[in-house]
Amino acid sequence: MDLINRIKSAVVRSLTIREPNGWVSDASRADSGELVTFETAMALSAVWSCVNLLSGTIGTLPLSIYQKKGDSRVEAVNHPLYSVLHESPNFNQTAVDFWEFMAASLELKGNAYARKVKTGNRIVSLEPIYAEILVTKNKDGSLRYRWTEDGISFDTSETDVLHIRGFGGNALGGFSTLRFARNSFGIARAVDKSAGSTFKNGLRPSGALTFEKFLNEEQRKIVEERLVEKFLGAVNSGRPLILEGGTKWEPLTINPEDAQMLESRKFSVEEICRFFGVPPHMVGHTEKNTSFGTGLEQQTLSFIKFTLRRRLKRIEQALKKQLLSPADRAAGFYVEFNLEGLLRGDSKGRADFYQSGLNNGWLTINEVRQRENLPPVEGGDVPRMQMQNVPITEAGNAN
Repeated sequence: MDLINRIKSAVVRSLTIREPNGWVSDASRADSGELVTFETAMALSAVWSCVNLLSGTIGTLPLSIYQKKGDSRVEAVNHPLYSVLHESPNFNQTAVDFWEFMAASLELKGNAYARKVKTGNRIVSLEPIYAEILVTKNKDGSLRYRWTEDGISFDTSETDVLHIRGFGGNALGGFSTLRFARNSFGIARAVDKSAGSTFKNGLRPSGALTFEKFLNEEQRKIVEERLVEKFLGAVNSGRPLILEGGTKWEPLTINPEDAQMLESRKFSVEEICRFFGVPPHMVGHTEKNTSFGTGLEQQTLSFIKFTLRRRLKRIEQALKKQLLSPADRAAGFYVEFNLEGLLRGDSKGRADFYQSGLNNGWLTINEVRQRENLPPVEGGDVPRMQMQNVPITEAGNAN
């Protein structure tokens, strides 16, 4: 009997799994009593929008390998890792798919992991790890990674795992947003459930007809058929309401509790945006003016500087440290996202930028044409500059 009870208990626990790292416990519940997991957090529109914005932006940025050569650099398209990072990290995913998942894991769990698939010492594929990982430190300072996925247990060293850490600076892993924002996410879920219950139980009517005495069946029928139905609906909006026999119309306004719920929902959006570092207007919360600048270009630049830059730097440095060999790093190879697409601005802004570069010699005609996806032209690789700004003593001596 004891064995049967233990089996039944195990089955019940298996039905309550919410995350790969174990059973549901009080530690995963917010103070509001709401269960907060990856799935329930993503069901919040503000969380979805923030994670979608950040991971989608990072995932669609071109990621390339470059090599420093003197004072310039070249794109290392022949490097063995170039196609893995830039085109397709594995057989099943494009670069956008892979980096969106990695970025989303960073945002919510504080860590992103991928298994290095090698042929000899060469990395030929990066397989994302969906399971929760136990990271431990050995006596010599190296790290050990253990996890179970698809029924297969892995126990491997840091040389076989790509580990991108989020905010926190700990070698074992970054801070989990799900953990530290649990109470904020829980409140948002509780308020959403309360709003859902309001709709489920019937919306509040706009007003009430009050009578001095109880109505009999005939009087109630007259009121419902001749009064309520006659003046109900948008078609009858503005039609004069005729009341008699002591009947009074009392409009119903939203009570303070309901008003507070609406304010709580607005505050939850702002609270969630603070955790992700995303300005609310970028996830559709436009009730308040943004402090990120007035123009679209200024808002984009601020978003890149204060929100994206730290995330991109973490990924770039992790890839350089964990994927490139010491010989590659010594030869000047490094990994970098291309932000050119986000910085393009409008046509006038680009034209002014190019004109400044061409007139002052820090851009060539072919460099401009390359940025605009145009073919090079003959003689377009020679830097040029205007010569009208010469010392006054040399005026007239340009021949």
